[in-house]
Amino acid sequence: MTGLCLAAVLTAGAVTATVLVGARDGTDVIGHRAAPQVVRSADLYFALNDMDAQAANLLLFGADQDYAKLRQETLDAYEQRRAQADHDLQRVAEAAVGDPAGQRSVRNVIDELGCYEALVARAQLLEDQAHAPAGKPSADALAAYRQATDLLRQRLLPAVDEVTAANSATVQQIYDTQRGDLAGGWWWVLVTGLLALAALGVLQRLLAARFHRLINVPLAATTLLALAGLLTALALASRADHQLVVAKSNAFDSVIALSRARAVAYDLNADESRYLTDPARAAAYEQSFLDKTQAFARVDGAALATYNAELAALADRHRSDHAAVGFGGFLGDELRNITFSGEQDAAEQVLTAFQQYQRDDRRIRELNAQGRLKDAVTFNTGTTADQSNADFGVLCAAIDDTQAINQRAFDRAVAANDDELDSVSAILGGAALSAALALILLGVRPRLREFG
Repeated sequence: MTGLCLAAVLTAGAVTATVLVGARDGTDVIGHRAAPQVVRSADLYFALNDMDAQAANLLLFGADQDYAKLRQETLDAYEQRRAQADHDLQRVAEAAVGDPAGQRSVRNVIDELGCYEALVARAQLLEDQAHAPAGKPSADALAAYRQATDLLRQRLLPAVDEVTAANSATVQQIYDTQRGDLAGGWWWVLVTGLLALAALGVLQRLLAARFHRLINVPLAATTLLALAGLLTALALASRADHQLVVAKSNAFDSVIALSRARAVAYDLNADESRYLTDPARAAAYEQSFLDKTQAFARVDGAALATYNAELAALADRHRSDHAAVGFGGFLGDELRNITFSGEQDAAEQVLTAFQQYQRDDRRIRELNAQGRLKDAVTFNTGTTADQSNADFGVLCAAIDDTQAINQRAFDRAVAANDDELDSVSAILGGAALSAALALILLGVRPRLREFG
């Protein structure tokens, strides 16, 4: 019976350690490696889109001195995004070490990005030499920009999206596996813990009957210690599962939806500038704008002319009943996953700002259709109140605020698991197991001596 008790307690301890170490390792991979990698690759997608928007704006300004200040600000923004893209790409490359498919994707992005930057530089040089008026870039500059933006849209962005998708799949796989392991592990901890308690109870009863002792103090202490360990282990496993759900399902899914929404928003902004820059492709860029609008907040069956009215009706319904989210896309995904304090109001600010940005877009197209190209350029690129880029800034700030709420919640959940399943917890668990084994031997040894 002594051997059985020792084996039962050791088994319960080993099962508990396996379950909790697995939970810690799974959270570590999601919280500190895979999930941040997804965010970095999504951030790279956003930086590349904004680079192209700024490149298109530079062609729009031409040599018109009315845009001299804005042109310099745009150049600065382009360089800032280029530095950000280079930094993100470096971090993505570091994380891809040991992943052949990921390394191939990163190499493709590095090669394509170099070609893209060279084409943009050529387009800017040709535009500077042409001294073209606002909204009418030279044919050579436009041809170089077309090559650049086609490279970005057809090869560079899909390669980045491939990296993002691969890392997102990794996060989902780890999450599903970890939740399954925790669900099964919880029951294994319970069963082995109860068996250990049952063995201790039988041994206690055997000693009481054979040696006429009412209670064996060391064994009683072992039983209490085993019960406390079991309850603690079950609580830790349950909390680990809860924090995993909060981190991945409640927070991280929203972080990624909002990260991709931000990237799409910058691509929308680039499409507006492309539309004004390149009249020969205006129809294609208008369709691209609609496609990305639908990716941001999908309204089934809506055309560009009807989209604002249909979205307004769905938005009004949602504001009166938060459970009613009649549109899809990244924003719809976020509004269906509201979890944290302040998130609902922040997400609705995104919706309001997006509606205003869409109204601004129609104004740009109206001005262009009226032959007021320079007015359209000014309204599109202006950063003062009631101009399109100012309202675009409000939209981006609202997205960032909503994403920050979820990012903080993600960080808190990961940190909570790190704290509860850290090395101190492992040491305490090991000490408790050693104490339980020692107490079993201590409790049985005097009785064995009496028997002898």
